[in-house]
Amino acid sequence: MKPALARYLLGAVLILLMLGHAARLYQLSFLNHLDAILYDVKTRLTLPGGVDERVVILDIDERSLAEVGRWPWSRDKLARLTDTLFDRYGIAVLGIDIVFAEPDDSSGLKTMERLASGELRGHAAFQQSLERLRPELDFDGQFVAALKGRPVILGYYLSDRAGGTSTGALPPPILPAGSFRGRNIPFASFPSYGGNLPALQAAAAGAGHFNPLIDFDGIVRRVPMIAEYKGAYYESLSLAMLRLLLGNPKVLPSDTRSEGKFGGRDYGGLEWLDLPSARGTVRIPVDENVAALIPYRGHQGSFRYISLADVLSERAPVDQLKGRIALLGTTAPGLLDLRATPVGATYPGVEIHANLITGMLDGTLRSKPQYVIGLDVSLIVLVGGIMLFLLPRLSPVMATITTLTVIACLVAINLGFWVGAKFVLPMAATFLLTIGLFLFNMSWGYFIESRSKRQFAELFGQYVPPELVQEMSRNPEHYSMEGKSAELTVLFSDIRGFTSISEGMEPKQLAALMNEYLGSMTDVIQEQRGTLDKYIGDAIMAFWGAPVADAEHARHAVLAALSMQLRLRELNQSLRARGLPELRIGVGINTGTMTVGDMGSPVRKAYTVLGDAVNLSSRLEGMTKEYGVGVLVGEPTRKAVRDIVFREVDRVRAKGKAEPVAIFEPLGLDGELTRAAHDELKLWNQALRAYRAQDWDQAELQLFNLNRMAPASGLYELYQERVQRYRSHPPGPDWDGVTTFTTK
Repeated sequence: MKPALARYLLGAVLILLMLGHAARLYQLSFLNHLDAILYDVKTRLTLPGGVDERVVILDIDERSLAEVGRWPWSRDKLARLTDTLFDRYGIAVLGIDIVFAEPDDSSGLKTMERLASGELRGHAAFQQSLERLRPELDFDGQFVAALKGRPVILGYYLSDRAGGTSTGALPPPILPAGSFRGRNIPFASFPSYGGNLPALQAAAAGAGHFNPLIDFDGIVRRVPMIAEYKGAYYESLSLAMLRLLLGNPKVLPSDTRSEGKFGGRDYGGLEWLDLPSARGTVRIPVDENVAALIPYRGHQGSFRYISLADVLSERAPVDQLKGRIALLGTTAPGLLDLRATPVGATYPGVEIHANLITGMLDGTLRSKPQYVIGLDVSLIVLVGGIMLFLLPRLSPVMATITTLTVIACLVAINLGFWVGAKFVLPMAATFLLTIGLFLFNMSWGYFIESRSKRQFAELFGQYVPPELVQEMSRNPEHYSMEGKSAELTVLFSDIRGFTSISEGMEPKQLAALMNEYLGSMTDVIQEQRGTLDKYIGDAIMAFWGAPVADAEHARHAVLAALSMQLRLRELNQSLRARGLPELRIGVGINTGTMTVGDMGSPVRKAYTVLGDAVNLSSRLEGMTKEYGVGVLVGEPTRKAVRDIVFREVDRVRAKGKAEPVAIFEPLGLDGELTRAAHDELKLWNQALRAYRAQDWDQAELQLFNLNRMAPASGLYELYQERVQRYRSHPPGPDWDGVTTFTTK
C-alpha cells in the first residue's frame, strides 16, 4: 500500500470511529466523560448569577433542628407552618420536597384509642375526654385540614428497585397509559414508588416526583419532566408547581413522529412539552428521555433561603415571602438531600426544583432533542473530511495554525448554539477528532515522512536543494532515479586559467579556495532550484527540470548563470583583500531533450544527464573564452525565456555537426537593464548585420564605437580582428556568416 493512501485510510478509520459513537451505534465512555466535563464547564462559564426573588426556599437547616427539634417534626407543627405561610405571609404556592409516608403517632392518640377500645371501654369520662381531645391529638388530620383548598404540591419519589414495595398514594397521572403507544420514547421508568399518606395526597392540590436523573458520573444535570410507572405518566415536582401557578393547564407533548429511522431506531421522540394558559404557552424543551436540563443560575444561594425556625416564630419579614413561590426542603447534611451537580459537589436538592421552576417561567431551559445526533454526525463528517485531506498538504506550522483555527471555530459554534439558541450540541467527538487527526498527521510526518525524507535526502540530497527534497518527499511515489527522456536545461561552468592559478598555490590553500568557490556557486544553483550533477575538478555541471519538474527550467538556469557571475565578483573582492588571485569563469547553457537518471556501474553511480544537448552546453562553456563573454546559451534556451534580454553572439557549427546554431549572451532581466545597455545592444545588432552582409567598413565603424563604450570587451576585439582578416581575405559570396569550430 502506498504511504499516502495508508495515511488517508488510517485517518478515515479515526473518523469512522467517532461517527459510530456519535450515531449511537456504540458508546465510548471516555467521550461521554469528556462531553460531560465540557457541558459542566459551559454551565459554569455562562451562569447568569444573582438571586431570583420569585422563589424562596424554606429551609430545614441546622438552626431549625436546634430550635424546633429533630426531624421529623410533628404534623401539628407542619399544619401551623402551612397556615402561617398562607395566612400571615401570603405565599403564592407551596411545594414540599419531603414525603409523608407514615402516620404521625407522636400525639399519643393511637395509644389512647387502644385504651378506649380495651381496658377503658366502659369508662364514660375517658371516652368523652378522648372525643373532645381527638381533633387536637389528630396531627395528621390537622395537616390535612391545613392543606385543603390551598395551592400545595406534595413531593414523592419513584424507585428503580425491581420488586420493591410501593407505599402511600400517587396523584392521578398527568397522561394516562397508552398516550404514547407506538412511539419509541425511552421515558425514565420506575417499578415502584414511595408516596404520601392517602389523606394528605387527597387534600393537596397535587403532587410531583422529585427524582433527578443521575448521570453515569454521579452528577445531576437533568430531571425527567414526565416519568413512567406501570404505563402511566407522572409529572415532576417543578412541573406540577408550574402548572398550578398557570391554572393547571393540560400538558401537550410535541408530535415529532417520523416514518424514517435514525441511528437504527424509529425516531418518534418528544422535543418539548407545551403548557397553554391564559398567560401564554410555556414551552419546556426535553431530551430523548423527556428530561429537562437543569438551568442552574449559579452556585448554592441563587435563591433566598429562610430558616423554618424564623417562619414558625414569625420572625421572617413578610415582604420576603408575600406572593412568592415557596419550596420547603432541607440543607441540613444529616437529612441527606445534597446532590453532586455541575456547580457544586454538595448542592441542595430543593434548589434544583427552584432552578427548574424559574427556568421554565423564563424560557431559559436548554434543548437537546434526539436529532442532535444528526448535527453531531454532520459536523464530524465535515470537520473530519476537511482535516483528513488538508493536513497532509500543510507544513507543521500551518497544520498547527489550521488545527487551532478549526478548534476555535468549533468552540465558537458550540458556544453560539449554547448561548444564542439555548441548544446543547455535543462537542467531545468532533473536538477529539480534530486533535486526533492533527496528532496522527504530525506523528505520521515525524515517523513516516521523516524516514521518507531521509531516504530522499540520501538519494537526492547531494543533487538538489533541501526545499526540493521536502517537496519531493510529499509525494515520493512520483519520483525515482530510473532513467527517462525529458526536456531539461543543463549548465557547465569552468574557471579560466585554473592550471596557472593552482600551480602558484599551496595544496591546502588551493583546497580552501576551491571549497569556497564551489560552495558559493553551488548555493547560487540551488537557490534557482537547480540539480547539482557533479564537480569535475574546477568545473561544475548542473541541470534543471529533474527530478522535480520545472516549467521554467531554462529561465532558472539563465538566472543562475547571471547570479554566478555576480557572486563571483563579490568573491573576488574577498580574494583580493586576502592577496589571493581573482577568478574568472565561463558558463555554457543549453536546453533540449536528454536522458536523465541514475547511471554508472555497480561500483559507482550518479544521477546525471546524457545527450547531444548536454554536449552542446559543454562546448558553449568552452566557447565563452573564444568570444570573451561570461555566459553563452543555445538557441533553444533563448526561445524558452521571455523576460531576459539576450544578444546574439554568433552562428556556429560545432565539430561533427552539419547544422549551425545561434548562440546568445544573456544580459539581464528586461526591466533591470539600463538605457546605456539597450543603446549598446542596438549598436551591436547593427554591427552584426553589417558583418554578415560583408559590409566591412560599416561593421568596423560600429565596432569602433562599441569598443569606446566597452573597451574591455573581448567580443568586440574578436569581431574587429575578423573584419580585418575578411577584408584582406574575403570569405566569398556564398559565405553564410557561420563560424565553424574544428575542435571540441
